[in-house]
Amino acid sequence: MNIRRGTKNDMQAVLDLIQELAIFEKEPDAVVVTVADLERDGFGDNPLFYTFVAEVDQEIVGMALYYYRYSTWKGRTIHLEDLIVKEKMRGSGLGLALYTKVIEQGKADNVRRIEWNVLDWNTPAIDFYKKSGAKILADWDVVQMDEQGINDFLTNL
Repeated sequence: MNIRRGTKNDMQAVLDLIQELAIFEKEPDAVVVTVADLERDGFGDNPLFYTFVAEVDQEIVGMALYYYRYSTWKGRTIHLEDLIVKEKMRGSGLGLALYTKVIEQGKADNVRRIEWNVLDWNTPAIDFYKKSGAKILADWDVVQMDEQGINDFLTNL
């Protein structure tokens, strides 16, 4: 197993993992991001995200994608957008290795918080996070406005 920083050349494998996650989360048609989007947004002058990839036998079988945010209470934070391990490799320790790498990055960057979302029905992930010492915030709801909502809001101003 090798955990390393993702490169521009890894973005097709990263997209494949994203699509696998969408299927797992019962949203197979929700992914609209492309390899070109990932290459542009992750590897320009001001990258919008960073990745770690997990390789086994020179095949990328997992990834963690994160980016920096700013909290008015805590300052600089990391948001872990996705941690994905191919189904055939789950239970092998790759998820823990990727998770550890993101937490080590947060420590090296002196962030005061690392945060992410987990679906309420994904009990294996919830149990893993709780066991690691993470807090599940039951009194907060995730709020999003999708593209249609953005358009509708601006149209109705």
